[in-house]
Amino acid sequence: MSRSVLVIGGNRGIGHATVRAFLQRGDTVAFTYRTGGPAPDLVLDGAMAVECDITDPEQVELAFKEVEADQGPVEVLVANAGITRDRLLLRMSEEDFSTVVETNLTASYRLAKRATRSMLKAKRGGRIILVSSAVALKGEAGQTNYAASKAGLIGFGRSLARELGSRQITVNIVTPGLTDTDMAAALSEERVQEILRDVPLGRIGNPNEIAATISFLASEEAAYITGAVVPVDGGISMGH
Repeated sequence: MSRSVLVIGGNRGIGHATVRAFLQRGDTVAFTYRTGGPAPDLVLDGAMAVECDITDPEQVELAFKEVEADQGPVEVLVANAGITRDRLLLRMSEEDFSTVVETNLTASYRLAKRATRSMLKAKRGGRIILVSSAVALKGEAGQTNYAASKAGLIGFGRSLARELGSRQITVNIVTPGLTDTDMAAALSEERVQEILRDVPLGRIGNPNEIAATISFLASEEAAYITGAVVPVDGGISMGH
């Protein structure tokens, strides 16, 4: 049965692959983008594109209303958007820290709260998947802001899973490792090789591999999984 799915940050990378994974399952899918126009291939394949700055509460509310008017209440929310502003702590400004936390953590609170409201009203259960990072588990020099925001998603998601479990709404957290996205492309080849030396599988991840895990967690087969932190990182965070 087709479900109403909303993927936040679906224009490229993991989000783009996730939109495609849900479309292949036969779901009705909307995705948000912030700048530059929507991915034309996703729109061509039937996904609904919604422009939205998730740090603006009014834009979030309007985006949900637009999606609901087109495809009904959101039954699956994937909170995937994220930014980095990497600096060593002594060089990190207040703005560098607060902007990353606002986008990666506070906006996810805002999105989950809005989606939950609709899920509870519909009384059909639901799925919320938060995209965190392996950095949340193992830490990374120069990423105290990013690691804090992504680690916050784990505590937030697990607490929300306890709140919503009795209503058959599952909340799970995926923690990707280094993945072949624009974020990884911004790293030097030397830095990429340095990271890969710590990856037991010895390679960079593919966005489709992350998307497949997200899609599974949203499926009926995963109905008894909630509050889980699922690493898709080639083993880099093993033991953390």
